[in-house]
Amino acid sequence: MGAESNSNSCPECGRDGYHSPSVTVDAVAARETENGLELLMIERGPDPAVWEGMWAFPGGFVDYGEDPEDAVLREMFEETGVKGKNPRVLHILGAPGRDPRKHCVGLFYLVDAALDTEPRGADDAVSAAWVPIDDLNEETVAADHLDIVELLRE
Repeated sequence: MGAESNSNSCPECGRDGYHSPSVTVDAVAARETENGLELLMIERGPDPAVWEGMWAFPGGFVDYGEDPEDAVLREMFEETGVKGKNPRVLHILGAPGRDPRKHCVGLFYLVDAALDTEPRGADDAVSAAWVPIDDLNEETVAADHLDIVELLRE
């Protein structure tokens, strides 16, 4: 069966006419301390405003042509300065409306991190830190990232 032209494609760029969700990735890195489990988190900036000042896992959009496993390591390093390796799929969240900007399917990866690295906020993260899991709740965590925190509590 040969490739057929899509009558819904743009004559300029060749993109199809499908209205598809975007793919995002988030890095879930954890470390045990004498104070219990800590998670690598970023403080969100003003986009979108509803999550400003709240904690979230470091992450972002997968670039066109980019492997999600590469994207999650890139985003983690860009936003926190912490190098990661060995990403493994932990969970997927994709309910329409989970992101006020557009429909996003989020791939959450467990990532091995350089645990002694002091995180620093960069890119679109206001700050970054190892946050005790006991400090994370519905008032302090952005979006549906609390679902992932709750998975880790179990």
